[in-house]
Amino acid sequence: MLRSFRPNLLKLKHSCKIKHGARCVSKSSKDENLFPERVDFPSRHIGPRDQDIVTMLDLLGYKSLDELTNKAVPKQIQLNGLMEIDEPMSEYDLIERVRKISEQNQIWRSFIGMGYHNCCVPHTIMRNMFENPGWTTQYTPYQPEVSQGRLEGLLNYQTMVCDMTGLDVANASLLDEGTAAAEALSLCHRHNKRTKFVVSERLHPQTLAVVTTRLDALGLEVKVLPDVREADFAQRDISAVLLQCPDTRGLVYDYSGLAATAQEHGSLVVVATDLLASALLRPPAECGAALAVGTSQRFGVPLGYGGPHAGFFAAKHALVRLMPGRMVGVTRDASGRDAYRLALQTREQHIRRDKATSNICTAQALLANMSAMYAVYHGPQGLKDIATRVHNATLVLDHGIKQRGHTQTNDVYFDTLHIIPNEEHNVDAIKSRAQEKKVNLRYFDDGAIGVALDETTTMQDVDDLLWIFDCKNVGEVTGTGDARSRSIQNGPFRRTSPFLTHPVFNAHHSETRLVRYMKRLENKDISLVHSMIPLGSCTMKLNSTTEMMPCSFKHFTDIHPFAPLDQCKGYHVLFEELAKDLCAITGYDRVSFQPNSGAQGEYAGLRTIKRYHEFRGDTGRNICLIPVSAHGTNPASAHMAGMRVCAIRVTPTGDVDMEHLKDKVEEHSANISCLMLTYPSTFGVFEERAADVCALVHKHGGQVYLDGANMNAQVGLCRPGDYGSDVSHLNLHKTFCIPHGGGGPGMGPIGVKAHLAPFLPSHPVVDPLADLGDAAHSFGSVSAAPYGSSAILPISWAYIKMMGPKGLKRATQVAILNANYMSRRLENYYKTLYKGERGLVAHEFIIDVRDLKKTANIEPGDIAKRLMDFGFHAPTMSWPVAGTLMIEPTESEDLQELERFCEALITIRKEIKDIEDGVMDKRLNPLKMAPHTQTDVITEDWNRPYSREQAAFPAAFVKGETKIWPTVGRIDDMYGDKHLVCTCPPVIDDF
Repeated sequence: MLRSFRPNLLKLKHSCKIKHGARCVSKSSKDENLFPERVDFPSRHIGPRDQDIVTMLDLLGYKSLDELTNKAVPKQIQLNGLMEIDEPMSEYDLIERVRKISEQNQIWRSFIGMGYHNCCVPHTIMRNMFENPGWTTQYTPYQPEVSQGRLEGLLNYQTMVCDMTGLDVANASLLDEGTAAAEALSLCHRHNKRTKFVVSERLHPQTLAVVTTRLDALGLEVKVLPDVREADFAQRDISAVLLQCPDTRGLVYDYSGLAATAQEHGSLVVVATDLLASALLRPPAECGAALAVGTSQRFGVPLGYGGPHAGFFAAKHALVRLMPGRMVGVTRDASGRDAYRLALQTREQHIRRDKATSNICTAQALLANMSAMYAVYHGPQGLKDIATRVHNATLVLDHGIKQRGHTQTNDVYFDTLHIIPNEEHNVDAIKSRAQEKKVNLRYFDDGAIGVALDETTTMQDVDDLLWIFDCKNVGEVTGTGDARSRSIQNGPFRRTSPFLTHPVFNAHHSETRLVRYMKRLENKDISLVHSMIPLGSCTMKLNSTTEMMPCSFKHFTDIHPFAPLDQCKGYHVLFEELAKDLCAITGYDRVSFQPNSGAQGEYAGLRTIKRYHEFRGDTGRNICLIPVSAHGTNPASAHMAGMRVCAIRVTPTGDVDMEHLKDKVEEHSANISCLMLTYPSTFGVFEERAADVCALVHKHGGQVYLDGANMNAQVGLCRPGDYGSDVSHLNLHKTFCIPHGGGGPGMGPIGVKAHLAPFLPSHPVVDPLADLGDAAHSFGSVSAAPYGSSAILPISWAYIKMMGPKGLKRATQVAILNANYMSRRLENYYKTLYKGERGLVAHEFIIDVRDLKKTANIEPGDIAKRLMDFGFHAPTMSWPVAGTLMIEPTESEDLQELERFCEALITIRKEIKDIEDGVMDKRLNPLKMAPHTQTDVITEDWNRPYSREQAAFPAAFVKGETKIWPTVGRIDDMYGDKHLVCTCPPVIDDF
């Protein structure tokens, strides 16, 4: 089994040597006219046509892309030659190949459980959300006026989680169950300042691993107990207790007494739970839990070999302002209408940096919306019926197993049995019979066997399971009626409180109603299907249909993350090939796919560095140097990794201040752990002395972490591993085409140089470092699944395979061209704040609008809202420099779209000039009143001092079929924070 992800392990050869376009053809093809070339994928991915590129280069004064990028990228770091990756494949050849790779995975029936369950994904949700670019290509809803659809979906998700857990507030999803549990304990520490934690031994092993890894870095004490109900609270020093119910063996037990005692002594109880079980079981809040965490995967999201899935996080209202992650709230717009937006954003890491509640920068919005829509589709009775079927099947299986003389240790359970085979049947015999039926069970080290049933389980499955344990079949098992009488619905653990009572969960149970509801929400949002989303640092580029198609292949979606490795060969072939290509692109030697977000990658990279120093005996190296031009999550990640942040100044041109850096490395020489460098810098320029910065840090014993957020300016032109970096995370949801999904999924794998490879993330169930043997010295686990969100890795694999080395380089060059072209087009209207020494920007640029506050009372938010009237999402606003806008066009946008956006900004600048000249009022003008809804424009009492046409159709290209109407007016954030509502409000409308 290939698991090491080192490029030298694969020997991939092509049998044909001559390549025409994107397709390999035989040497015997003599008449090229008989075999015209297929259109190559790079020409589909890259927006500008050849003549457009000539036009843009001419404006900039360059004759070729090579001339432009040779000028932009410092010569000392440029890559000589092409990257060593395969020549490109056509879209059709790629689909054929990836299908064959996927079919190397074997789909067995998995009853492993451990937080991952088969489920029936409603086809209408799969087609209309998961496979729909109108849902997958939206950005995080920081501009709520054009994000009302996914915000409503996420509010439904929060309401669903609150109802199922019984708690007051929930966030809009976290990365997975393991990280949600770790975030919960970190919250408890922030709440009561205590440093000791009691954790149940009966957590899922991956959750236990992630929790202990995270708390260890913060210097917090973790005590693992077989039974947390035996915890001693007398010293009043325990911050929180973390338990699982149903636990990892399936046992349901009463922890209400523990919760009461904990609360009496100032401790909190965190419960990892199962949402489907909560349809039948008393919810955590009714048992005394202060927080509840888990995964919503079994609510209509495929297994996908571990992800992506949405973790959930719920808490009592008193803890709301300490909660990590994004939270949707209800507020009102300028006209007093109800509207949604992200609440309490001042908690976010970009604002609070190392004082943030978490470093979270990516959630799982797309998957949370799928799970919410699953609950909308089924409703409360539907979920209860599904849970009852699963539980009843488990009761019958338990009854039959006990009649055969096996011991089942769980007195009360929902869907999981913990079985000790009788003396006649050893584990090997049962395992052999399971393999004969192509069934995966869970095998414990002590000889016990776990069986977890799910929504897809049929009576034939129960018959097969009974056969595996040498029992009678369902029809022959006696007393099944008595077995069902032992249902949890007849005992003290049964749920009596209602859930999902809001009309949204009770009105869309026909497919007709659901499809219309999903489309109504989709139509409220701007996504890449409408127009460019020019967000600096976020790289909203094409997510091609061909790249996305494999994510729905059955042989990728239906694999349990802990299935035996010989059933997962297709995934591991794909991992190996993608790792090989990423190493060739970055100059690193090994890749870990475990981090399932960019911020998670930052954390994993820093922990890898920290473990490296500890292994060498340098335990005092805990200083992380971070230039103020670095990516916003960097300081929060360093804090979470247990490091002290030392800020490094930048020069007026945006470069790292070398003199200040020299002073700080001299001051902290013996304690430097690393420097975190964003390159090109977050200010949008290639710094000339990046290699010198790396060399200086190495000279003082530190490592260099290069933030991969801006790799879209480097691929094919330079490689971090060549000019001095030791580790980087790679935002696959940016540079490598995984879509943003309205705020997630993301993937943030890390690449490292060889000396750091032994210290990469491990996993307690499937260890990615197994090939290293005793040479591995991992710091621990960062995600619940061993390879993160595996099911979306085919997207990046496909992108690289179809682009090839020349296509990837050209994409980077065009991204740089597009940014410089737009900067030049706008220079007579807006100042580009930072340029490199040669007067060029990288793949993004910052326009300075700070003076407009003085001259016209106009702020970046006003320009952002006015752009909505032109049909555009705003650039990145007031970050990394307050009072500015950061624009990144990417390579996928053609010249026509660039010109439309430039025309919009130029028109807006002319409107600002009218304000400056007194032609327009400083308060009542199209910018301050933006965005303009259809309701605003058609009202009879229009009383604004500008025309309806100027309000709604400010440019010629906006008129006609391209008009996008915001569905709400400007959001009142202050009202929302003062009147916090984070679940579905009561409605009057007839659903």
